[in-house]
Amino acid sequence: MSDLATIALNIAQAIPAAEAVTTHAVANYAPLGRGIAFGVAAGGAGVGIGLVFAAAIQGIARQPEQAGVLRGLMFLGFALIEALALIGFVLAFIL
Repeated sequence: MSDLATIALNIAQAIPAAEAVTTHAVANYAPLGRGIAFGVAAGGAGVGIGLVFAAAIQGIARQPEQAGVLRGLMFLGFALIEALALIGFVLAFIL
C-alpha cells in the first residue's frame, strides 16, 4: 500500500470514533443549552412585559379617559408576550 492510501485508511477508521466522541460530548451539554434557552426566553418576556405595563401606565396617566381601552390593550399585549415565554419553556424541553 502506498503512504497516501494508508493515511486515507487511518482517517476513515478514525472518523466514526471521532463522531462518537463528539456526539457524547454534545449530549453532556444538552441540559446547559436547555437552561440557556429558557433563561433567554424568560428574560426577554420579562423585559417585554415591563415595557408593556410601563407604556400602559404612562398612557393612562396622560389620558385617564382612555383607561378602559389602554387596559384592554395592555392585557392583550401581556398575554401575547407570556405566550412567547411559554413557547420558550416548551422548546427548552424539546431541544
